[in-house]
Amino acid sequence: MTRSDPSYRYPLVLRVLHWLRAALILGLLALGVTMTLLPDAAPAKFATLYPLHKQFGVLVLLVALVQLGLRARTALPAPPAGLKPWERHLSHAVHRAMLVLAVVVPLMGYAMSASYAQSDGVPFFGVMLPELLPKNDHAFEVFRLLHKALAFTLAGLVALHVAGVVKHRLFDKANDVLPRML
Repeated sequence: MTRSDPSYRYPLVLRVLHWLRAALILGLLALGVTMTLLPDAAPAKFATLYPLHKQFGVLVLLVALVQLGLRARTALPAPPAGLKPWERHLSHAVHRAMLVLAVVVPLMGYAMSASYAQSDGVPFFGVMLPELLPKNDHAFEVFRLLHKALAFTLAGLVALHVAGVVKHRLFDKANDVLPRML
């Protein structure tokens, strides 16, 4: 399979969803860090930033679920033939972990918000999502810890993913993987 072969690239819908998910996740990571560093007295913290974070978190969950559904039904391009076995295994593991975390991190955020006794709920662009968990501040603390730890894990995997793309783009041009997603 060569770069000129159409099966070298991912299907257009998966490429669009990839970049949408990437932008959303990077924005949410930045927003999450920013809003948690703000003092509680900052007017925008709870009135604007938390609701935005929740809404876009739900959007990441939906995009990831659509992406997973499409990936399961779509023939994906094979990895570049020149990848070393360890690169192929690491790439596969990182991609799977990022997709799993794109589902689990928002679910932990939802669980955190739904279980918090003082929560205003989980908004999604004009609609309040049902809170399916009982109010329980102990459970909230567990979900908060999981949400934070898994979000930072996702950030680390994103950094590893980007480093791999840069490595292949700049130093291993025969296995340049970036055009597959452009």
